[in-house]
This record gives sequence, structure tokens and C-alpha cells, in this order.
Amino acid sequence: MAQCVTKVELSISCENLIDKDVGSKSDPLCVLLQNVGGDQWAELDRTEKIKNCQKPEFSKKLFIDYYFEKVQKLKFGVYDIDNKSFDLNDDDYLGGVECTLGQIVSSKTLTRPLELKKGKPAGKGTITISAEEIKDTRVVSLEIEAQNLDKKDFLGKSDPFLEFYKQSDGGKWQLVYRSEVIKNNLNPCWRKFSVPLQTFCGGDFNNPIKVSVSDMDDSTSSDLIGEFTCITAKLLEARDHVVEFECIHPGKKQKKKSYKNSGIVRIKSCKIETEYSFLDYVMGGCQINFTVGIDFTGSNGDPKSPDSLHYISPNGINEYLTAIWSVGNVVQDYDTDKLFPAFGFGAQVPPNWQVSHEFALNFNPNNPYCRGIQGIVDAYRQALPQVRLYGPTNFSPIINHVARFAAQSAQQGTAAQYYVLLIITDGEITDLDQTRQAIVNASQLPMSVIIVGVGNADFKAMEFLDGDNGVLKSLTGEPAARDIVQFVPFRQFLSAPREALSQTVLAEVPKQLVSYYKMQGWAPVKLPGAKQE
Repeated sequence: MAQCVTKVELSISCENLIDKDVGSKSDPLCVLLQNVGGDQWAELDRTEKIKNCQKPEFSKKLFIDYYFEKVQKLKFGVYDIDNKSFDLNDDDYLGGVECTLGQIVSSKTLTRPLELKKGKPAGKGTITISAEEIKDTRVVSLEIEAQNLDKKDFLGKSDPFLEFYKQSDGGKWQLVYRSEVIKNNLNPCWRKFSVPLQTFCGGDFNNPIKVSVSDMDDSTSSDLIGEFTCITAKLLEARDHVVEFECIHPGKKQKKKSYKNSGIVRIKSCKIETEYSFLDYVMGGCQINFTVGIDFTGSNGDPKSPDSLHYISPNGINEYLTAIWSVGNVVQDYDTDKLFPAFGFGAQVPPNWQVSHEFALNFNPNNPYCRGIQGIVDAYRQALPQVRLYGPTNFSPIINHVARFAAQSAQQGTAAQYYVLLIITDGEITDLDQTRQAIVNASQLPMSVIIVGVGNADFKAMEFLDGDNGVLKSLTGEPAARDIVQFVPFRQFLSAPREALSQTVLAEVPKQLVSYYKMQGWAPVKLPGAKQE
């Protein structure tokens, strides 16, 4: 069982980044990697991209669990993003820095020169990392609109966005939130957002907050429309009625006696809500149900041949078995009955040799449960010689199968059961459109899908299903309610320690579980004492 650890929030800013774009400034983003053994690094989080900026202050905070007893080696990489792909290998590297979380925590704010590689500085570029422990689980949720903003653009209206700053101990304003840009609108209504209370105002309702409204301009970074300052307590008056603030441009106010304001910002709602963690749900009685789906299609190769992905080596392993062991060993701790349904797909199955896309590995459709992870391994070994590898590679039947169970649990209306489906495949998916629809449907249910790609196929379709570079949509354009797919190519972990695969594969599950219950507004079944309202 994972122990309860301290959460640390990292704020990132950079100065003097090198310029890679011809004719304009770089569009930087910062990625946080953690060492998972040897020279293997796993991505933990990344900031947003900021356009045309050599001195970015990133609004998105990076979160990391802090373990006192582990040396947590971190790498911060700054990239100039020139395309929409999630992969950073095709973007220009602006420099990075390696350090440990202990160094950051002990110095609270760490500024280091960026390096292109060891000993080679990235011009005069520096990165500043500030750490704050997250002790308070409350969040501030805000809904904001503005009216009659000043027109900043020569041809069109303004493209306004909001920024919130808190005052740090030294009196400096630190960015805590930046909203989306609303194009060509002087009366914008921004989408509802939540910020941890500690991030927002340090948990102190008398702390000053500065709110600015600016016009996003593609050629320069942005133009201030106006701003106001107040304390958090004043914003919280919007619990039950709208609170309005005049948006003032300091320069215009000085120049013109007749100047009134540059628009009105209306706080439609401001509430303090409790944010529950993954451990709150697990300790509150949430069971994680683990199901495995194994690809038995012909593209894997004949299991008797040593170059087949299903070939079991003399020491009793193959990539399928390694993936089952490494993921199953972690997940089984969260499931009390240790009975796991296991299915195969894409094979001709005895006695009629019909192609099946969801056959029980133990050939017992009424009771497809295997006892423990060892039970799945045994059922897989016994099924291999009894089926004929065939095709096509259809994912949607097995996703829909688990979704039916998840839908029944969702009807209970409590955070009691969550489903994790592990699909292990050699990657040549046939029913991509049906699978997209199945995932979009499942995003409304208490479930996550993990896809481990074995072998050396082109996994472009899998990366597409893992909605990291934008929201996955069904063929009809319906977006997924939340990102529930995590794809990992096994080949990246061939030489890494066994736990590296499970750490990467399961990294998203806690966030996905919390995002589902938050979307539903469901608290843990049994609330921890401190959070009993």
C-alpha cells in the first residue's frame, strides 16, 4: 500500500532563454522528469506553452510527491514548441537542469543556469524553481466574466485573458493562475476554474490578490487592459451574490482626469471546496478492480517460434508476462478479493474455432476470474497452445465489456468501485473508430484503460488514443469527458528495472480516479476524520 506522502508544488520561471525562432521569440514549455533508475527518466508533469517569450513565468504548477527516504533525481527541460505533437523530440531544446527534490525543498527557491548539455551553458538562460508544501486540501473555485472591456486591437476587439497574482513574503507578485484567451470579445465569460487555496493566497484570506485582464497579441506578448487588487475575503463574498470590481489601467488613470475604468470584472461565484486525494478515496473504501485483455492476433507470430511475441523463453517469460506481472503486482494491493477477470481477443477459440474478441482466458465465460496475478499468468500459459492466433485486432468489445460493469457501479452513486483495464497488444488496431467511441463513452464512467504496446510496431494509433496532445474525440466529434487512456511502449523499458514500467504505466491512474469522482461530486465512502464536514 502506498504510504501517505507530502505533496510539493513547484513554480517555474525562466530568464534570458536562447532564441530559436527566426523572426520571433521562442514559445517555451518546461517539462519535469524523474529518474526511475539508471539513465531512464519518466515524465511527471509539464507546464503550459507560452508564446513569444524569453522570460516566461509559467502559470501551471508542477506537482510531485516528496519522499524523505528516497533521493529523487529530477530533470527540468525547457523546449521551444513549434508543433502540436506531444512528443518533445521534434522541438528545439532551450536548456535544462538536473537537481534533486531535496535540494529544491531545502533551499525553497533555487535558481540555476540552464545547460544544453553537461558543462555547456544555454547562453545566459536561467531557471528558477520555487517549492511549496501542499498541506491544505481546499481549493478556491471561481466563475468570472467581464463587461465593456477596452478595445485594444486596431482591427478587431480585444482577446482578453485573466491573471491572478498573490503577494509573496517579500512583497513580490507571484502568478497563481492564467485563464484561457477568449478571442474578439469585450464581454468575455471565462470557464470555471479551481486553484488550491494554498497556491491562491497561502491559505490566508487577508492576503492581497492582484487580478489583471490583458489582451493577447500574437506579435507581442500581451497588453494590459486593466487590473485591481483586493483581499481573498472580498472575492469570497461572491458565495451568494455577484461581486463587481472596476478594471483600472494605471497609465490611463494618470493621464486622463475624466478616466473612469477600462471595464468591469464580475465575480459570479467564488467558493471554497474540499479536494479529496487518491489516498482519501482508497482509504475511504474504494476498491480498484483490475481486468486484463491479451492480444492473440496473428501479427504476434507463431507462439512456438522464438521470434514470436508470445514465445515463452526457456526461463519462462515474454513481454506479455512481464507486463502482466509488473502492472498486476502494484494494482493487486488495492483489490481485496484478488480475483481478476482475464480475457483474450483476436483468436479462433475451441471448440467451434469462431473468432472471439473477448474470450475468457480460462475458457469459462460465466466465471472468467483468475486467482491473483499468478492465476492470470497460469491461465495465459494454458490458453496459448489451445487457441489459434488470428485477427482482426478489435479493442472495442473488451473496453465495452468492462464499461458495462463500471456503468453498474456508477449507478450506485458512491466512490466504491473503480475499474482499470490493462490491454497488452502488438499494436495493429483494426477498429479504431469503434474504439474511439468506446473510450469516449467510458470517460463518463469510473474506469481507466492502460495500453502496453509490445514488439516493434508503429504505435501511432495508440498514441492518438492516449489523449495527451489534445482531447480525444469520437468520430462524430464528441469529446472525452476526461483523459482515461495511458499508452506505454514496452520497448522503452527493456533495459530498465522492472518497477520503472509499472511506475510509468500507473502514474495517471490516481489522477484519473480523482478526476472521475470530482466530476461526479462524490466524496470518499468513509471520510477521513479531519475532513468530516
